[in-house]
Amino acid sequence: MRRRTFLQTVAGATAVRAAAQTRTERPPNLVFIMADDMGYADLGCYGATDIRTPHIDRIASRGARFTDCYANAPICTPTRVGFLTGQYQQRFGPELELPLGPHNNKTVGLLPSQSELPGALKRAGYRTGAFGKWHVGWNPEYRPLAHGFDEYFGTLLGNADMYTHRYHDDSEDLWDGNDVVEREGYLTELLGERAAQFVEKSADDPFFLYLPFNAVHWPFQPPGHPEQLATPENWRDGVREDYAAMVESMDAAVGQVVDALERTGTADNTLLVFTNDNGGERLSDNGPFFHTKATVFEGGVRVPAVAQWPGVIPEGATCDQVCASMDFTATFLKAAGAEPRAALDGVDLRGVLEDPNDTFERPLFWRVLRDGRQQRAARIGKWKYIDDGIGARGLPELLFDLETDPGERKNFYYRNQELAADMRRQYLAWERDVEASAARA
Repeated sequence: MRRRTFLQTVAGATAVRAAAQTRTERPPNLVFIMADDMGYADLGCYGATDIRTPHIDRIASRGARFTDCYANAPICTPTRVGFLTGQYQQRFGPELELPLGPHNNKTVGLLPSQSELPGALKRAGYRTGAFGKWHVGWNPEYRPLAHGFDEYFGTLLGNADMYTHRYHDDSEDLWDGNDVVEREGYLTELLGERAAQFVEKSADDPFFLYLPFNAVHWPFQPPGHPEQLATPENWRDGVREDYAAMVESMDAAVGQVVDALERTGTADNTLLVFTNDNGGERLSDNGPFFHTKATVFEGGVRVPAVAQWPGVIPEGATCDQVCASMDFTATFLKAAGAEPRAALDGVDLRGVLEDPNDTFERPLFWRVLRDGRQQRAARIGKWKYIDDGIGARGLPELLFDLETDPGERKNFYYRNQELAADMRRQYLAWERDVEASAARA
């Protein structure tokens, strides 16, 4: 072995041993960053050509990029419930299967007794901070501080003007802890600044940072244009260029957090995940997948996800593991040595993070009620079963081979009715199980 190569090898091995020793002495810091309504193909590392995301791409190059990651739901509130609880959101009743909107966002919500992640990490000695879109309950008993977060800054409702920070009914919705506040600035930038500050002041203790951005949910307001205020009439208007600027602003905010980790020397002992809450809407590029947010087709539920954990996740890895939002919950709790109070539906991904080729099969199920139409879906192995909820008996039934047809263009139901029937049976067994949990909740 040449001397230079030998020295590089020794240095690399020493760094890995040092990182392993640090992890033995202190549990890893945990960072979970989530975009809102972003398309699968709207990051450079997922093929975007009209949007620049160097900071998120750097996370992928320093760690792993997931190809088969799913949101717990094709809409926002239930995915957040799934992440905070580590369980299927259907276990907590029909209200939390739907996005909390004007009719219910100030009356229902996720109880602290139902969530697992922030409370368990706090009990394990973590400092905890949440910065961004909460959207699982507005009343004080549902807010982040009640769930075990030491700090919170962000919006409690589903969307907000990026400059005035007001909901579409013109109510104020920027909160610092339990107090409504006024701050000048573009919301994405404010969230990035507060998240980076939390890293700076938490560096001496294990910390959990939850950063669910409002971007790129409508209203589509790009940074640098405070004159473009949203009104009830234009709340959902926008063009791709505005959307792209919002993604790039979010990427810059992610960069602020990563820089803070590196500046404080905590990056080497931090598991960082960036993902999305559901498929994108009309301005998003959902890549090769069919349909959009609010559907159980791949375009509604498959999401980008990248993760870095120096010394654990190999650099530049691609991971084909089928996984969901709630799996990161289970992974975080196991990595922290924290005990949840309830059995989780999420599974620990640490083994596949260490070796992205060490994948395993696990089923995933979705159910969404939208505009009086109930859609059901199951993914088991390479197969995806969908009951599209159109007919009186829930027909048509669809069966797709995602290995050869990720765009869900060829229905194999006519050729594999026994397989479809078996997947439907497994789905119905899952549905009975989660409904029994909801009845006890």
